[in-house]
Amino acid sequence: METNLALLLLLSPFVGFLFNIFLGKKVSRNVAGAIGTLTVIVSFLLSICFFAQLNQNGKAIELSLFDWISVHNFKLDFGILLDQLSLLWLLFVTGIGSLIHLYSISYMHDDENMHKFFAYLNLFVFFMITLVIGSNLLVMFIGWEGVGLCSYLLIGFWYKNQEYNDAAKKAFIMNRIGDLGFLVGIFIIGSMFSSLNYMEIKAALTAGNANTALLGVAALCLFIGATGKSAQLPLYTWLPDAMAGPTPVSALIHAATMVTAGIFMITRMNFLFDLTPEVQNIIAIVGAATALVAASIGLLQNDIKKVLAYSTVSQLGLMFLALGFGAYNVAVFHVITHAFFKACLFLGSGSVIHGLHGEQDMRKMGGLRKAMPITYMTMLISTLAIAGIFPFAGFWSKDEILMVAFEHNKVLWVVASIASIMTAFYMFRLMYLTFFKEFRGTEEQKHHLHESPSLITIPLIILAILALIGGAINLPGSTWLNHFLEPILAGKHEEHALGSNEYMLMGIALAGALVGIAWAYSKYIKQAFVPKDDAEITGFNKTIYNKYYVDEFYTFLIVKPLNGLANFFRTTLEPALGGVLFGLGTLANGLGTQGKKLQNGNTGLYLFAFVIGVCVIVTYLFIAQ
Repeated sequence: METNLALLLLLSPFVGFLFNIFLGKKVSRNVAGAIGTLTVIVSFLLSICFFAQLNQNGKAIELSLFDWISVHNFKLDFGILLDQLSLLWLLFVTGIGSLIHLYSISYMHDDENMHKFFAYLNLFVFFMITLVIGSNLLVMFIGWEGVGLCSYLLIGFWYKNQEYNDAAKKAFIMNRIGDLGFLVGIFIIGSMFSSLNYMEIKAALTAGNANTALLGVAALCLFIGATGKSAQLPLYTWLPDAMAGPTPVSALIHAATMVTAGIFMITRMNFLFDLTPEVQNIIAIVGAATALVAASIGLLQNDIKKVLAYSTVSQLGLMFLALGFGAYNVAVFHVITHAFFKACLFLGSGSVIHGLHGEQDMRKMGGLRKAMPITYMTMLISTLAIAGIFPFAGFWSKDEILMVAFEHNKVLWVVASIASIMTAFYMFRLMYLTFFKEFRGTEEQKHHLHESPSLITIPLIILAILALIGGAINLPGSTWLNHFLEPILAGKHEEHALGSNEYMLMGIALAGALVGIAWAYSKYIKQAFVPKDDAEITGFNKTIYNKYYVDEFYTFLIVKPLNGLANFFRTTLEPALGGVLFGLGTLANGLGTQGKKLQNGNTGLYLFAFVIGVCVIVTYLFIAQ
């Protein structure tokens, strides 16, 4: 029975994919959207059932579907593992995924390829479920590659726009770089332990059967894979460009699926990373640097979705900071709260874009809170959450990260705190430019301003409520999440009882957030400042606005040399090799043309050639003696 239900949980979105890809065009758009949404809801309901069962008896469910690989002493099955970590991930992947599917029914209703969009969304959720519930690294890798494929399909969904195609290719290629590292790590672990099963690897490491140096290399390779999927330095530039896809795609990628894969993988392999402190230090430093760099870029972005994209990169950096200090439960806590408020923010931005008929530039917005009150209130709640304002969900999870950083490394705590202040500033900058003061768009847009339909606002309301109360799952003194994850982390988690230091750190974090908000209020409300046109931005602001020219640097360092090498092969080497081969063909053809003249049917000529040949052979044999 458990096997059948687990398979239904996994395959339900895949059935939705098959239906929409083959039959979606033959039914109405509403039916295509409803089928796609219902299949994810089925997975969500089954996730709740398994979660309730596990919460009651504490026993993880491990199922072997079939023997997969058996080579010499290496054996691997295709297995499913439903434990505390995988079920937590399933709840927000399928739960938030269901809301995004529901939202998409209205948002994508006028798109001629709506059925295809839902097919890709369903496939995305299917592969993310595969990634999460696999009992070994190879099953995880199937889901890992699958979500990469789906991101390519969805980012470039509006393929008639070449810029969107380029963004899709960029995401796909940059992820392949990280995925190569992940795959090398898998091979190293497989060669070390003759297994890729999590439990078997953990048992071997507990017994002390590991080469520490080789283990460090494997952990570093796995982290390289995580930097690609979860958009950390230096493989982060694909994620902001992923905004080319429809807004529900952005919400799914940023809140519930792809970018959380790296955090999930490192948390799943916590028993390996705990044995490689040098790699953990690298993870913490990279996470802090990513948080600061992305937050600084977000300060001056004017595309509403780009601001949210860089905020995701920054928040992921904070999660990796926690992972680097071994505070896996704190990283998971922030993953969950981030899923709530970031999904709401992206879907809210989609509601704004929907109301303005495709406009994404905040310089052409303003004054929308009266015309779109539900969108405004839900986005305000989520903005307060991401800024870290008490008592919203982000306050509790972000403060946990800052406390961990303060205990382990004061320098990285300062870096993370500065990134958090920047977050409060640019998120309220977004709110003030979008919803306050006078409307700066066209008269036609102003005339058609209206609140979005209920299929868009209902998911926003649900997510805003979660962004408000979601921190309750791990309040200090009532740390349900920590105790729930105890079997996975085996005592290796951070507990923060409220003492004088904790209150001081909470006060500092809250004060920092309020400083960021006041800074934004002073500039964009009191001074009524509107960002300049692109051509008027100068000085260091221009450097920040152009994302520190990282893309241009990659183009100079990697893209142009590769293009030059490709042009050399195409214009020089390929013609030269072609000329040589063509010349050999011409020579062979010429020799054949001359040789065929000897085949004229003259018996005397043949006998003469035979005699000459015999004479040559006899002479050779005589000389050889």
